[in-house]
Amino acid sequence: MQNLSLKASLFRRSLRAARRFAYCRGVCYPSSGPVPLSSDADNEVLVEGKAHSRTSILNRPSNLNALNTPMGVRLQKLYRCWEDNPDIGFVLMKGRGRAFCAGGDIVTLYHLLSKGSIEDCKEFFRELYPFIYLLGTYLKPHVALLNGITMGGGGGVSIPGMFRVATDKTVFATPETLIGFHPDAGASFYLSHLPGHLGEYLALTGETLSGAEMFACGLATHYSLGTRLPQIEEHLGKLVTDDPSVIEASLAKFGDIVSPDNMSVLRRMETLDRCFGHDTVEEIIDALETEAIKTDHAWCASTLKRLREVSPLSLKVSLRSIQEGRYQTIDQCLVREYRMSLQGISGHISNDFCEGVRARMVDRDFTPKWDPPSLDRVSTDMVDQYFSRLSESEPELELPTKQREAFA
Repeated sequence: MQNLSLKASLFRRSLRAARRFAYCRGVCYPSSGPVPLSSDADNEVLVEGKAHSRTSILNRPSNLNALNTPMGVRLQKLYRCWEDNPDIGFVLMKGRGRAFCAGGDIVTLYHLLSKGSIEDCKEFFRELYPFIYLLGTYLKPHVALLNGITMGGGGGVSIPGMFRVATDKTVFATPETLIGFHPDAGASFYLSHLPGHLGEYLALTGETLSGAEMFACGLATHYSLGTRLPQIEEHLGKLVTDDPSVIEASLAKFGDIVSPDNMSVLRRMETLDRCFGHDTVEEIIDALETEAIKTDHAWCASTLKRLREVSPLSLKVSLRSIQEGRYQTIDQCLVREYRMSLQGISGHISNDFCEGVRARMVDRDFTPKWDPPSLDRVSTDMVDQYFSRLSESEPELELPTKQREAFA
């Protein structure tokens, strides 16, 4: 998904340029172990320093390392500082505990919205999305160790980077339609560039992929058993390099041979493309029903069941988002997703986001009452409004596209 040779060329050119390095004590750590600072945000993103690299550690294990606004702010600050430091050759990211990152802290957003604090919710997206763009245009090699749950925004803070290492513990998904939302944090960009119509399938159903499946479809660049990660980190910590090819070779050295099992969705791509390659959700469902009659395959039945459980509005919005993302750059996807996210949390069109989070994460009754309750009640105007600005006075998401051009 990233043009490696182009990134390497731009990176080396950036190092030759006379860039002023602003060293900030307490941000660009020279230390060898995880270093917390004084504030909660500093403790939620730890830093581990090696001679020629830095590792950001997402540190909210009890919340599956779910992202919040202070974490977005801190990640931006750290990554800008590290990019400007000529003594740092590359950067890693990992999560503490059984998750890499389960996405955004949607329960906190739910409670903020319940109190009427929509501006605080907007700030979350305003801070997270620019970090994703920073990562997607980063001039230094970036390695994300996706050991454990990697969902929603967890993909956003890893997949746009250069290297992604999946393991036997990795569980990936973009499950936003289950909570009345849409795949965001750059998902409409990277999902739309997957083979065939796999992106539409993942976006609409929220189904999971294993680490082996992530590697097979290109979401991960490498695959290693989780037990090898300490060796990988130790080896990378000794490197003195800024060369992506050296890092790539190092990761490959610890790679394991793996392929998706016989039950994997990747084994039925022909059927998937036949069903999910349509322009509308209704046509996708019709195709699945036809396929189910012809083949009597359990996959068709389970997929139909899932599509009937999630938010009808989210289905239509998410399909259009992936379709548009296929022809947009990452910055264009993020700007559009920002509009969509503000519409989703505002409740102007539907309260599905709050209802979905309530049913799945707060009350846990798993019986959301979607509004509209069915696909035929979702109008074209509703979907169109979802892609428009919240109001004429609402600022667009600002990304530094003139200073940081997105890579092809």
